[in-house]
Amino acid sequence: MAWTSIIAIYSLFWVLSAFIILPFGIKSHTEAGVEMVKGQADGAPVNFRPLRVVLLTTALSTVLFLLFYFNYTNQWVTAEDIDIFGSGERLEQIQ
Repeated sequence: MAWTSIIAIYSLFWVLSAFIILPFGIKSHTEAGVEMVKGQADGAPVNFRPLRVVLLTTALSTVLFLLFYFNYTNQWVTAEDIDIFGSGERLEQIQ
């Protein structure tokens, strides 16, 4: 696998992980019992900690990418393993 592919795939895992991590541990003003500032959105978080989100996202994306990479190199799960409709066999019969 080329290093550019590694960077691209890791970036995709990182963004996906960020969307998974973002909602955890966030409280709104009504949940925290804090008064809102005029003009503030109702769903704006009180305790947003971007460094925590970045660290957790990096940890999760690294674990997911390592699982992906080891599966890529060792072929633990292949496309044939998850072909539940038998489309590979039908393609071989056509050709």
